[in-house]
Amino acid sequence: MKIGTRYLQGREQAIVRGSDALIRALADVTEAAGLGRIDDVLGLVRATDEQPDLLRKLNPDALPGEPEAGTDWAPPLPNPSMILNVAFNNKELMKNAHVDPGVPNFFLKPPSCMIGTGKEIIVDPDWGAVIPEPEVCAVIGKRAKHISEEAALDVIFGFLIHNDITSHGLKFMKDSIAVTYPPDMAKPEFYTWRRLHGEDDTDAYFVYHTRSKGTDTFGPMGPWITTADEISDPNDLHVTGRLNDEIFTQDHTGNYRFTIQRCIAEASKHFTLRPGDLLSFGTTGKGNDTFPRGHKSVLIGQRQGTISIEIDPLGRLENPIRHQKGGA
Repeated sequence: MKIGTRYLQGREQAIVRGSDALIRALADVTEAAGLGRIDDVLGLVRATDEQPDLLRKLNPDALPGEPEAGTDWAPPLPNPSMILNVAFNNKELMKNAHVDPGVPNFFLKPPSCMIGTGKEIIVDPDWGAVIPEPEVCAVIGKRAKHISEEAALDVIFGFLIHNDITSHGLKFMKDSIAVTYPPDMAKPEFYTWRRLHGEDDTDAYFVYHTRSKGTDTFGPMGPWITTADEISDPNDLHVTGRLNDEIFTQDHTGNYRFTIQRCIAEASKHFTLRPGDLLSFGTTGKGNDTFPRGHKSVLIGQRQGTISIEIDPLGRLENPIRHQKGGA
């Protein structure tokens, strides 16, 4: 089943797509199933946590529908309680690391960065290298704390596509700082993650991701949430990224450094995962002859056109690029 959100007459409306590819209002579908009117996706996710068989009761095909064409898309889950992301979760990227930390690295994005498919990614060309990052993202459907890898997939409500737009210019021009510590303040744990440049190296580097990854329009998501029962193995999904009609990456979630189960289990050690949280698993971005560094070759502050990401069976997320001084 595919569940999403559109804008209708200036307001968000949760929708369901039936097997006939027509869309219906979620509230009409839940009411027809005798479940009352659930009128937003977060409400459905929470209701499913309380009633695990709820989705099986829904029959959107029993109601009249309308074509998907012309839909004004919002992010499928417009009000997540948290957007947690995994950094450097790619076997190729990790080859250049000074030290392998042995665990997934996490960062947060604000919900205000989200846009739906069809909406513009707005970039200031002065922000330097701004790149797309094609990712698979899970919608958490059950409360999870200290769960095992074996139980991790059981807490997922569904999956969607996330384009984790990243400005390395903003990251290193505005979100980073280097500090030289006096020797008595330079603790050994400060340096376990990098090579030292001599015995007297007491420099510490602080890099933050909020502005570089959380600026408005830097979180395209969609087009739908595909419920977990339709995904037999999320570690076996093919990812294709395009700039206009040119493929810049064809990759596979099997190239994740850590499996989706490992990421969820590790996250649950530190964060209480709740229904409606989003967890994005990192970039699949292998290159080709035209774009040798994959997604890193696509500098969207210097490009025109549309970025699209296709993951079967999640669908296709498409967002045009717009250059604007100061960003959105």
